[in-house]
Amino acid sequence: MIPAKDWIKDLVIYQVYPRSFYDSNGDGVGDLPGVLAKLDHLVDLGINALWLSPVYRSPNDDNGYDIADYQEIMEEFGTMEDWERLRDACHSHGIKVIMDLVVNHSSDEHSWFLESKSSRNNPKSDYYVWRDPVNGKEPNNWASVFGGSAWEFVPERGQYYLHLFSKKQPDLNWACPALREEVYSMMEWWVKKGVDGFRVDAISYLDKPQDFPDSPLPPQPDGYSLFGQEIAGREGTHRYIREMGTRVFEKYNVLSVGEVSVSSTQELQDYVLTERGEFDMAIPFVPPVVEIHTWSPQKLKEDTLESYQLLRKEGWWARFFSNHDKPRQVSLYGDDKDHWEVSAKMLGMLLHSLPGTPFVYQGEELGMTDVRFPSIEDYDDPDAKNRYHQMILEGASPEEALDQARLESRDNARTPMQWDDSPNEGFTTGTPWLKVNPNYKRINAAAQRQDPHSVYHCYKKLIALRKDHPALTRGELEFVDLPEQELLCLRRVAPEETLLCVNNFSKEEKALPQGLVPEGAQVLLSSYDREGGWRPGRTALRPYESALFLVK
Repeated sequence: MIPAKDWIKDLVIYQVYPRSFYDSNGDGVGDLPGVLAKLDHLVDLGINALWLSPVYRSPNDDNGYDIADYQEIMEEFGTMEDWERLRDACHSHGIKVIMDLVVNHSSDEHSWFLESKSSRNNPKSDYYVWRDPVNGKEPNNWASVFGGSAWEFVPERGQYYLHLFSKKQPDLNWACPALREEVYSMMEWWVKKGVDGFRVDAISYLDKPQDFPDSPLPPQPDGYSLFGQEIAGREGTHRYIREMGTRVFEKYNVLSVGEVSVSSTQELQDYVLTERGEFDMAIPFVPPVVEIHTWSPQKLKEDTLESYQLLRKEGWWARFFSNHDKPRQVSLYGDDKDHWEVSAKMLGMLLHSLPGTPFVYQGEELGMTDVRFPSIEDYDDPDAKNRYHQMILEGASPEEALDQARLESRDNARTPMQWDDSPNEGFTTGTPWLKVNPNYKRINAAAQRQDPHSVYHCYKKLIALRKDHPALTRGELEFVDLPEQELLCLRRVAPEETLLCVNNFSKEEKALPQGLVPEGAQVLLSSYDREGGWRPGRTALRPYESALFLVK
């Protein structure tokens, strides 16, 4: 049975980061009316599911991933009526609405936390994780992901609360039954308002070891140690997710996507095997610094094949190269300089040729690139700022620290959407909340929609191909072993057809084995379509060339 919800195989999910998508009122911040105003872009592209990054009321310590009220809309983004208008418009176009849900932690401005911190006797006292001081200091040596201690002292209680992320993001206490009931009730409220699914953020840390041992990892320069994998994926966390699945996901037949922290593909399957009743699919979080230094075409092939073999009989895959936490894919995996267009197309063609549900992150369909701001002060991402300051403490020069922060910064994916070549790239008539990428004059939606050979039109064709070719949505996967490490070749095999996708991850031309592309194969798409595409008789792939063939 692959998977329990067969309809998810036909989805192409587009992620909108609302703050950076389109500003409708000139205040410099993207908003829900802005998403509605640009919905025709998504309809034309052909997507059928919209994932909204958090739009709930929030003080924005972490760009909305710190929620102050799960059932209100952030004032900067609009009103609940704006959300309802967007929902209705999406549904009228056959587009499902997927909400980002953050329930590992809330904002410290949430009413639950304000009550919980007021007294140990408050009815919501146990909604968060509180511990007494140890020898007058923090309960253990855990570091926050954003730097410093993972514990913050509250004089009203005489205790510390745990925050694995920012100190303004206190961790919810999932061991408290009343807290869990609040969460499930809130999720049901959204489903009844018309939500078709949830992407659940940072879900691997719900269950904490109650003895809170010190981390065995060496301390960072500030003296605290990251908690690491010893917290992620504990059995209690899986038990809570299964309960969530029973209470919400399966009861209402809604899509569920978990953002998970795993150290292996085997751990990933624990979240998505159909028989376990957890998520329909999962997005593994890999810190950008790890991916930057470990990624290769062969590693991609090995990881894809391993996950395919583990889940092909009862599970499903979330397929993505980009999201709001990662560098832009053409900058990370391709060549955003000499071969920008063809490598952007190649990455899209490869991703949409793999089994699973493809995710398109806003701007990916234009080939948007990483940005290089001149100063750390230009960055908004707390992770990037923490990385910069940690490196300074370790003795790096400001220039070295800034270069590393630039590589890893989540702001690479969060610069405003490049709509046209007018001032502020058509994103806003005001001052954008985050500086725009200077290359918007060359890379923008207006120009690409007019150009039949653009990255945008490549994505549009890919999405259309998925609707016409069952091998792309339900076919078996076969990798073809080739001697060149930079070549990645795969087949998708269905009873009625076989497709072949060949890809060159090199800046050099690479020879193909004789007979790999059968005589008479029909070319469905080429990353070199501007140059005439693939011609019969070719024996090599050009730099960053991708070609998709119907061979049977």
